[in-house]
Amino acid sequence: MAEKALILDDGTVFNGRAFGSPAVSFGEVIFNTSLTGYQELITNQAYYNQLVVFTQPNIGNLPISSNLYESIQPTIKGVIVHNTGTLADDDPRSLDAYLKKHNIPGITDIDTRALVRHLRAAGRPMRGSLVPVADDHAFDQLNATVLTNQQVAQVSTPKPYPNPDVGESVVVIDFGLKNGILRELSRRKCNVTVLPYNVTAEEVMQLDPAGVVLSSGPGDPHDLKPTVLQMIRDLQAQVPMMAFGLGHELFALANGTECTRQAVEYHGSNHPILEVITDHIMYAQQDSAYRISKESVNRQELFITYLDLITGGVIGLRHRFYPAFSVQFYPDGAPGPDDTNPLIDEFMENIKLRKG
Repeated sequence: MAEKALILDDGTVFNGRAFGSPAVSFGEVIFNTSLTGYQELITNQAYYNQLVVFTQPNIGNLPISSNLYESIQPTIKGVIVHNTGTLADDDPRSLDAYLKKHNIPGITDIDTRALVRHLRAAGRPMRGSLVPVADDHAFDQLNATVLTNQQVAQVSTPKPYPNPDVGESVVVIDFGLKNGILRELSRRKCNVTVLPYNVTAEEVMQLDPAGVVLSSGPGDPHDLKPTVLQMIRDLQAQVPMMAFGLGHELFALANGTECTRQAVEYHGSNHPILEVITDHIMYAQQDSAYRISKESVNRQELFITYLDLITGGVIGLRHRFYPAFSVQFYPDGAPGPDDTNPLIDEFMENIKLRKG
């Protein structure tokens, strides 16, 4: 393998070996602490424009399987691992072959523990680049690079499409949809229509949905236009709603809460979650870059349903007057624990109660 370097915007360099595509790549450097599910993570649209560090030291021991894709076309900008696993690089199912196919660079043989500690200590989002040589030209390019703030527009479907079945009619609004939620809705025989992120409430209601799902996705929720928040306010008053990931943050903003950037992002499945009503602690896969404080929640309109036991942030909300709720984590798992999968059943129960 050829040499490769990860350079960070504070001047730090981590040298290693290249795998995947030889392309030069720029992005925000974040880390994921999940022990399993690297395929689902790499294909999750929430990682658009990001270089992902895996804290699990061995990534790629299992072959790539198309059944585990969370999107057909991955939008991750780079993969950073300590060890690429045991599959031969010339195996067409290997991580190396998969990244080459999709023109995604990777770097291995670096101290990912030291890198994660460095990212934590920075206390701010850090940009980085995967380059063949860490010279002055590479740093000049990194410093001159401006990352887009239109991530959702880049990953959302441009046109509506169906995922048909024989059950309840459900509209999924795509902010960077992961396929896991479609699998779970299919298991419940939902007749799903996926719509673009900039759809209006009127266009949604023309489909006469029994329920609406706000999907996860990448980026800053504040970068979306106010019309998206108005769409959410209009829909929550008319049909049962479930939101997760970026959808949760948008649901919170639409209902008047404050959402701020965390000093250190959390991505993984081993972060304890408290279910407020039962005091039950659970775990779920989540990507959390933004924090909703308890103080900003309007208790006259919203219940707090889940809390992050590490940051104290609000990661679950429920409306007092409408059958609408949101969670920061992924109730479909994919990958990760399925402790919170019953939330999808609760959404289906809200649909039945509303129809009744």
